[in-house]
Amino acid sequence: MADTLSTYYHSPVGLLKITGTNDYISEVIFHDTSQKPEGKKKHFPPMLINCVEQLIQYFNGQRRQFELPLNQSGTPFQQGVWAELVQIPFGRTISYLELARRTGDTKATRAVANANGKNNIAIIVPCHRVIGANKELVGYAGGLWRKKWLLEHEAKVAYGVQTLF
Repeated sequence: MADTLSTYYHSPVGLLKITGTNDYISEVIFHDTSQKPEGKKKHFPPMLINCVEQLIQYFNGQRRQFELPLNQSGTPFQQGVWAELVQIPFGRTISYLELARRTGDTKATRAVANANGKNNIAIIVPCHRVIGANKELVGYAGGLWRKKWLLEHEAKVAYGVQTLF
């Protein structure tokens, strides 16, 4: 198994822990803890550096789509849901019901929501773009304030819209 390393990026929505190898990114999670991140390492795989650079571009409004190889473990169903998430266009949202429809079963809304919540590659696999059928912000592992911030950021970049919610 390839050696995994982690680095941290102080983003506008808080500290992000980024984990990966020379070949792929396996995790981008919000690091909300009082525990200090490990000391700085002198060498990071180019993949981690590339990921941080693409996140910086995203937050600066210069990137709408990520170009990174991803590898996160999950069931075939979860993998299918995550594959659908990356198809949601920048600046757009869909409902959990629509996400269930796209995965082939409108009765699987709860299962889709559960798989969405198990996504460990935040922002890059844009689970924040899934909202309630009533257009309300619901469920986000990183906190609803972050979901709101990310959606408003994307709307502003894509359409010049200042506030959605």
